[in-house]
Parts: sequence; structure tokens; C-alpha cells
Amino acid sequence: MSVILSLDSSTDACSVALNVNGQLSGRFELAAKSHTQRLLPMVDELLHSQSLKLQDLDAIAFGRGPGSFTGLRICMGIVQGLAFGAQLPVIPVSTLESMALAYYRANPDIDLPVLATLDARMDEVYWGSFVRSEDSVQALCAEHVMKPELLTAQAPIQQLLAKNAGEQFIAVGSGWHYPAMQQLAAGTIVVDIQPQAEAMALIAAKVWSAGGAIDVLDAEPVYLRDTISWQKRQRIRNPDQGSL
Repeated sequence: MSVILSLDSSTDACSVALNVNGQLSGRFELAAKSHTQRLLPMVDELLHSQSLKLQDLDAIAFGRGPGSFTGLRICMGIVQGLAFGAQLPVIPVSTLESMALAYYRANPDIDLPVLATLDARMDEVYWGSFVRSEDSVQALCAEHVMKPELLTAQAPIQQLLAKNAGEQFIAVGSGWHYPAMQQLAAGTIVVDIQPQAEAMALIAAKVWSAGGAIDVLDAEPVYLRDTISWQKRQRIRNPDQGSL
């Protein structure tokens, strides 16, 4: 049994959740560009509602990415402050995995594979594929970032399509708005599923029970993009810096 707080601000959504010995409670808001103003108050509100303090927690879980560079850094910074202050270990959780689990929790009768994506901007998507595994999910491949039109050429995607030739798979996440993604011909597309702290809290509880929590000093966001892509994004946002 465990008491785990989870936080996520990897997209326009901002969410926190508590998993107290399997009992979930949470807060979820669409808070684009106001994560720094909302995330900590949401944590305080949630802890207060359960009459808990940071010192009552066993660990803090967080959405480690992929997702918005700024959102991941904001969440990481807050988690570091909370974990250092209360001397707690942390549990990084995949945002894409949390999306797949959120879909399965909302659709308990569906066992088809889930292909979760997030719009990575710059005409790219973050993606990962998952299957239900009892009350959790299992990744079918590593997570990637690439242009939508390149997905069909990826071996994990080809295997997924071939294995489900007579069936369908479930497409979730904001990356499915790209026209090129329609080539994958998913039977069900749910664009508005976001990474969710509640799903992360469930995933984190399993990691905790398996002894997988880590020191906050060892925790890092997962951007997936390389340094060149990061520098390109910075130049797009701050064109005047290119001449410095």
C-alpha cells in the first residue's frame, strides 16, 4: 500500500492526483500558459481535501514526457522543490502511457491496442503503442518523435497494422489531427485525451510496489527531440537571438 501524489503539466492540461492505498482523487484543468500559477495551488487544494501533508506521502510521481518543453520543465522544477523539501523519492511516468491507461479505464470492455500521440509541433508527433495488461498497460515499442507521414514506415506500426488487419486499433491524442495520420486508418480516434495525473498515480503505485522509485537527483524529463531540434525551436520562438 502507498500514498502517492502525481503531477503533470506536459500539455495545455494541468492535473494533480492522489493515490491513497488505491483510492484516487484528483484535479484537472485546461490551463494553457498558466501552469506556474495553477500547479502548486492545485497540489495544496488536493492535499488539504484529504487532510494530508507532504510528509505523509511515500513518493511523488510526475509526467516525465514527452510533451511541451516548457510544461515538462515547469513540472520537473515543482517536483524537485517538493521532493527535496519533504525528502521524498520520485517516480517518472510516461505521458503517452498515461493516455493509454486513461482510455482503457474509460472503456473497460475494449482490449484493442492503443496508439497514443501528442502534437509535437513543427509538423511532428510524439507516439507510442500500448496494450492492456490486466489493470495496467504494456508498451509495445519505444516512444518516438517524427513527422506524421513517416509513421507508416515504422516496423512497430507495420506490425500493429498487420496483427490487427481484420480488426482495428484505437487512436488517442492530439497528434491525430494531422491529415497524414489518417493513412493509418484507425477505427476509433479520440483526439481530446490528455495526459492525466490520475492514470499516472495508478502507474506509479505499481512502480512503487516493485521498488522502482528513484532519487529526485536522478530524475529527468524525456523530451525525445535531440539538441538540434531544441535549438531550432528556440530560434523559432526567439528569432532575434539568432544574430547574437
